[in-house]
Amino acid sequence: MKQFKTESKKLLDLMINSIYTNKEIFLRELISNASDALDKLSFEAVQKPELGIDQSKLAITLAFDKDARTITVSDNGIGMTQEELDNDLGTIAHSGSEAFKEENADHQGEDIDIIGQFGVGFYSSFMVAQKVRVVSRALGADQAYAWESDGVKGYSIEPAGEGERADANDHGTDVILYLRDSTEDEDTDQFLSEWGLKDLVKRYSNYVRHPIQMMVTKSRQKPKPEDAGDDYKPEYEDYQELETLNSMTPIWKKRQSEVEQDDYDEFYKSSFHDWEKPLRTISFHAEGALSYDALLFIPGQRPFDLYSKDYQKGLALYTSNVLIQEKCADLLPDYYNFVRGVVDSPDVSLNISRETLQQNSQLRAIARRVEKKIHSELEDMRDNAREDYEKFWENFGRGIEFGIYSSYGAKADDLADLLLFWSAKEGKLVTFKEYAQAMPEDQDKIYYAAGDARERLEKTPAVRSALDHGYDVLLCTQDVDEFMFQMMRNYHQDAVAGDSEHKGTDARDLELTNVASADLDFATEDEKKEAEKVTAEHQDLFDELKEDLGDKVTSVKAVAGLGDAPATIAAEGPVSLEMERVISQGPEADQAPKAQRVLQLNAAHPVFGKLVAAMDAGDKDRLKLLGSVLYDQALLVEGLPLEDPVEFAQNVTKLM
Repeated sequence: MKQFKTESKKLLDLMINSIYTNKEIFLRELISNASDALDKLSFEAVQKPELGIDQSKLAITLAFDKDARTITVSDNGIGMTQEELDNDLGTIAHSGSEAFKEENADHQGEDIDIIGQFGVGFYSSFMVAQKVRVVSRALGADQAYAWESDGVKGYSIEPAGEGERADANDHGTDVILYLRDSTEDEDTDQFLSEWGLKDLVKRYSNYVRHPIQMMVTKSRQKPKPEDAGDDYKPEYEDYQELETLNSMTPIWKKRQSEVEQDDYDEFYKSSFHDWEKPLRTISFHAEGALSYDALLFIPGQRPFDLYSKDYQKGLALYTSNVLIQEKCADLLPDYYNFVRGVVDSPDVSLNISRETLQQNSQLRAIARRVEKKIHSELEDMRDNAREDYEKFWENFGRGIEFGIYSSYGAKADDLADLLLFWSAKEGKLVTFKEYAQAMPEDQDKIYYAAGDARERLEKTPAVRSALDHGYDVLLCTQDVDEFMFQMMRNYHQDAVAGDSEHKGTDARDLELTNVASADLDFATEDEKKEAEKVTAEHQDLFDELKEDLGDKVTSVKAVAGLGDAPATIAAEGPVSLEMERVISQGPEADQAPKAQRVLQLNAAHPVFGKLVAAMDAGDKDRLKLLGSVLYDQALLVEGLPLEDPVEFAQNVTKLM
């Protein structure tokens, strides 16, 4: 019995129990090692044609024995000598593959694609096995040798037993895992089945470049006997067949011109469990100092849990066709969390377990390129496939808006032109740019209204007043809209060249302005003067209404341009009515800030005459009743809750 070299016992225990967090990856590591052995043999075959190696027969074979509780991973690769078994398996963290990779770096990616880096993947076997036996015969060797260990006491190396790789041409390696018994906390039985092994191969090693084969049980109908009667019932029999479990050639390695869109759609639906094909497919490749392949998809529908705390963003990260992370969150910004896809790079620095990544410049560089590519594709969809883009926006627009808000406006310049809003004037979705291009020459603001429903917003006095005066209003119904606008403050309109028919515009910043702001007045100068005159003449009326309403409002005043609405509620200060409504529906509603409300009265409406009459008659009770009803009606129109619905109903009854 030999002892592991270096301070091995502690290191091996650390590796088995700490480095790897997911026990099922042991098969991925063993298959990767077998793939490296086949690549090394392929390299030898190219360098030495006289060996006569038939590369078409190179393969990895899986087998299991449920009764003996063993799993065997075999390859017909280059094999290991007795010395290599001692050095590579007896010295933890010594990687023969890494040494081979360094010695033949100029050929990497041509005839070889070595996966191994750290020399520790093999030891992940001890997470599920109580004993591991490795039988290997090196290419051209006279003898096969067996390495065996329980992962605790040490290891032994001796000539292979009778029948173990006895043929001179039987080069390669068998790794036999003797699995531990299943317990309440550890289910190893799951690996002792066709389904279990096929699932692990599909999940982690589906795109390893060599075939991974296993004898599987299938069923077929027996031939119908010649003397069978009319009542014959078909009989079936089981049989064994060698099946290739992996697809080998990843679709993302192919150029987009080589793949039909139907193939991309099928890959997307099967890989990401979606029954609807993607809206867009993005395939790109990078070569040079940092090489990688990327295949991204913009889904055609929103995942049901997209906005839940359980949703996990990220792209599948592969290195040399081997899955490292199913969802690498670092490859996507939060506002593009809906994107699904794959990134495959041999250059990304991994940590020793492969399961987590080191924070490195390569990953950040890929993430930046991925973000730019997604952004470019969305712009193209917006400009050239508007129907698709509007469908995309309905599903995922809220996340992009939240990206501007959560960055405190830092991402506004990057994302603003992706935003869509409903135009009250046009009756369709428009961008900021489209809104600005259609503005009257004297307009220097972008007007919006925020609320819970477009249909209600269209009927509010503030929106109708803006439309009546020739200004369009963006109707915003996402809960994040108002908060995003507070962070953006402005939209930067680029300079637009003019021609003989259309006047151009200089670059300028357009202030984002809520039409429900008390500081905003669309009235003409004559209308404003009339409102000021009314306010001066009836100041005692407004003071009385303010006293009756108490701290519900900060002021009461007359305004012009309200059309047929008797009154409306506006807000002044940093908190808008919509912000108050959204925050009040959250978990800290009792601490929600309140908007500074202003009750605005329409002096041209007959109801105002009723107020004046009550004031002149000294009927303060009726004036208070009318003021309360007007205030509550204005709240209802704005979609805000009544503080006392019962009182409102009683007041209406009194008026009736």
